[in-house]
Amino acid sequence: MTEEEVASMRAWQIQEAKNKLSEVVDRAMAEGPQTITRRGRNAAVVLSASDFKKLKTGRTGLAEFFRRSPLVGEDLDFGRSRDAGRAVKL
Repeated sequence: MTEEEVASMRAWQIQEAKNKLSEVVDRAMAEGPQTITRRGRNAAVVLSASDFKKLKTGRTGLAEFFRRSPLVGEDLDFGRSRDAGRAVKL
């Protein structure tokens, strides 16, 4: 999440969020993430369950990334150069 996205979220002081938890949750579901602040600093973010699920399931492992690559089946050369490099005086 970018700083702009965080800045555009509704900010709730922690005491206000405690008192209006239902409203905080309703807004998270309808409008998007809600920021909770403590002593003027961002402390937590309330997400809807669907937004949280998107975050958790959006990640794939490296192997899955390569399986989905549009280069699958292409003849790519992954051979390593046998060049020993240059001589360095120590």
